[in-house]
Amino acid sequence: QVQLVESGGDFVQPGGSLRLSCAASRSIYNIYTMGWYRQAPGKQREMVAIITSSSVTNYAGSVKGRFTISRDNAKNTVYLQMNSLEPEDTAVYYCNAVRIATMTTYWGQGTQVTVSS
Repeated sequence: QVQLVESGGDFVQPGGSLRLSCAASRSIYNIYTMGWYRQAPGKQREMVAIITSSSVTNYAGSVKGRFTISRDNAKNTVYLQMNSLEPEDTAVYYCNAVRIATMTTYWGQGTQVTVSS
């Protein structure tokens, strides 16, 4: 089992940047595929970005070119660098971990990102 703790959410103006962090309670090296999802009010949770254990990445079309996911296995941490933020990016952002061997899924508690002028 793994616990995930997100941080870095904030209020930012359009065009601004934020970096979200997700700290895992145990090693994620070669064990978990990690990802960021978000849920806006009244909408379903959606995938934002995923990074595999071999650092292959995949992004939602709406964030491609603006967001970058990365992982630091030595620190058991996954990051989401968000640039050129838009009001449509406003949501609660959740960290996700999928244990490769069993496909068991874990979620963090979420961090709020608000983009507004």
